[in-house]
Order: sequence, then C-alpha cells, then structure tokens
Amino acid sequence: MIPSLHQHSEDLRTGRSSSLELTERALDLAAAADGEGARVFTRLYADSARAAASASDTLRAAGLTRSPVDGLPVSIKDLFDVAGETTLAGSVALRGYPAATGNAVVVQRLIAAGAVIVGRTNMTEFAYSGLGINPHYGTPRNPWQRDIDGGRIPGGSSSGAAISVTDGMAVAGVGSDTGGSIRIPAALCGLTGFKPTARRVPMQGVLPLSEYLDSIGAMAPTVMCCAKMDAVLAGETFVAPVTHPLRGLRLLMPTNVVLDGIDEQVAAALQTALSRLSAAGAVIVESKIDAFSELASINAKGGFTAAEAWTWHRKLIAEREAAYDQRVVSRIKRGKDMGAADLLDVIHSRRRWIAAVERQLAGFDAMIMPTVPIVAPKIADLQASDDAYYAANGLILRNPTMINFLDGCAISLPCHGQGNAPVGLSLAAAGGNDHRLLSIALAAEAVLKN
Repeated sequence: MIPSLHQHSEDLRTGRSSSLELTERALDLAAAADGEGARVFTRLYADSARAAASASDTLRAAGLTRSPVDGLPVSIKDLFDVAGETTLAGSVALRGYPAATGNAVVVQRLIAAGAVIVGRTNMTEFAYSGLGINPHYGTPRNPWQRDIDGGRIPGGSSSGAAISVTDGMAVAGVGSDTGGSIRIPAALCGLTGFKPTARRVPMQGVLPLSEYLDSIGAMAPTVMCCAKMDAVLAGETFVAPVTHPLRGLRLLMPTNVVLDGIDEQVAAALQTALSRLSAAGAVIVESKIDAFSELASINAKGGFTAAEAWTWHRKLIAEREAAYDQRVVSRIKRGKDMGAADLLDVIHSRRRWIAAVERQLAGFDAMIMPTVPIVAPKIADLQASDDAYYAANGLILRNPTMINFLDGCAISLPCHGQGNAPVGLSLAAAGGNDHRLLSIALAAEAVLKN
C-alpha cells in the first residue's frame, strides 16, 4: 500500500519524519542503479529539492504550513516550463532551442504551495500516444510483472509520472491529459488519476498537444490525494470533499463502444466493481450512448490533435524530422492533410456531440466504465510491431478520449483484486462537476477497497 499524502503530512506534523527525509528518500530511489529512475526522470532537481524541503521544515517548526502538499515530494511532467530550461517534452528534437523565461503557472503554484519538485518525468514524445513508450529516454516499466519478458508498458503519455509514484520517487505526479494521459497510466499501474474540466487549470507555460482538449491533473494513491493536488493546480483553497452517499446514486454504464475488445481480466474486475457498488445502493443503468458510436467518424481525419499538433510542429518537423520518434511524427503528419473546413467540421460536430451526450446524462450523477479495456501489454511486443503498437494505442486511448471530447471531468480508480493485473474504473461527468465527482469517487473508492 502506497502511503497517502495525508499519511505523509501527518508524519511531518507529528515529527515522525521531515520533508528533508522524505525528499532524500525520493532522490535515493530515483538515483538507485537497480531502479527505474533513469527511465522515469529526464531531469532531477536534487539541490533545489533539498533546499525547498529544508525551507518547509523550517517553516513547519515555526508553526507555518502553506498547503496540504507543503513539504511533500512531487514530480512534474516534462512539458511544463521551468525558468532557465528548454522544455523538451520527452523529445530530443528541441535540444538547443531557447530556454523558458518563466515557470508554468502550475509549476509556480506548486512552489508557492510548498511542494518539493524532485524532477521532470519522462513521457511519450510530445504527449502523442497513450502507451508511454519512449525511444529517446527509455520506457519506464510498469510495477506489474516488471521483470517478465522486459516488462509491461506504464501507459502514457504521463508514463514517468505514474512510476515516480508507484516506486516512491514522489508522493504525487503532475501530468497532462488530452485523451487519457493521466487516467491511462493510473489505470495500468494501480493508481488514482484525476482529469479535471480543462478550463479549471491554466495551460500557460505548458507545451500543448491540443488546446481544445488539454487538461492538467495528478496521479496519486487515493481520491483525497488527487483532490488536494487539484486544489493547488487550480489555485483554490483546499476544501476536503465530503463522501457522497452511494444509496440512490444513479450511474450510467454505456453498453456500446467502451466494452469493445475488453479482455477477461478487465471484464472480471469491472463486473466485481459494479456488483459491489450495486450492493452498496448505487443504481447502475446500462444503456447505449448513440453519440459514442459517432466519435470515430468525427475524428476520422485526425481530429483536434492531428490538426493542432501539425500546426505547432510543422516548422520543427521540416528542420528535424529525423530526431522525432517516427511513430509519433507519422501521426502528427496526418494533420497536414486537414484543411480549415475539416477542422471546422470537428468544431461544429463537437458542439452537437456534447449536447447529445449531456442530454443522455441528464438524471444521472455520473458515467461509469472501464478506463481502458485491456491490461498493460508487454513493452517488447509493441516495440517489435507497428501494427501491434497502433492497435494497442487506439484501444487504450478510446474510452478516456470520450471525456476529453465531452469537455468533462473524470477519475480512474483501481478496481482489481490484490495480486491481479491493475485495472482502472472510470467515473466521469459533464464539465464543471469536478467537486461533486470527487465526492462520488470517495464513496466508490471506499467500496472498491473493501
């Protein structure tokens, strides 16, 4: 069991530990020759992390605590600007480009809250895949079956963020989510991952994938951990969510698209989770959501991500295409064939699509579905075959992408049995329902952990 942010904070408050001790432990694990640190971090901030930890300890001794994350080691994904550094986003193509002149808003908020930033985490290059494979910096291995046949994927694109938490190099990992990049690695690695409504957290100083879909959130051990991180990232004063009663809670379970290609392990974990929630009083209604079946055709030419990624990358590709992960650049180049009319078609279709889904959600408290329909594939299998890579990527991104297109909020909760492959259960709602969704997730988490 990974300790929660609350447990760590209590240890700091009672003097059982110090921020410097927590930070030294995280840095030791990150630097261990037999660990995943070399694949998890693209850059460690050992000196500044120690300084921040010492400052936190000094303030705490004087009776001052800045936030619920004060003194706790956290990691940040390699697409957030840090003043004086070039933001590489898991790539080598931007090496030598100008350094950031200031911190990303979310980085500055973490610093102001007293969080100890231990390093930048590895990711799928330019956030353009849900698998977490990176040929430049290596692929962090999933803690599940790590030593079997080269290990399994961590999920992406926030791959290093997840493993920094599972392996104790950070108590929470901050990432981005354009089509599941927080929830996918959380699901595949047995963590909790929260994707807020996109507009809650500013993207200033973040290297974009899609300004229409990008959102910033965190992975951590529990729902309450994610709620604390979300408050800092959103610039809010933390108010602990109150557990929502499960009895009478109405949850909509889509029966089309999201269950296609589901494997036996995910199906079994999903059924057990639904049964437990029903026994606790939740009303789960299974129904087809017609709009879900339309999304693939709406995005047939690449959707927002291809169009926006091509716009951002086209000059860099012209200069340094050979430096890219070829599986990433090939997908970015799909946007080259999209015209203004194609993008407008997606924009207009999205408005109608959101309205249709929200009409069907009326009368329900949340949607419920598997975060991803399969357990983590083996790294070697996906590295060896383009067909296997693209098939797995499409399948893994499919369900969480629905919520980004909806402009909604979602959380992935672990729902697998002890010793089994990690499986995530997703709760989602229309945009702006973040606090209520966290309250619902607290109730579901209590049932699923029993």
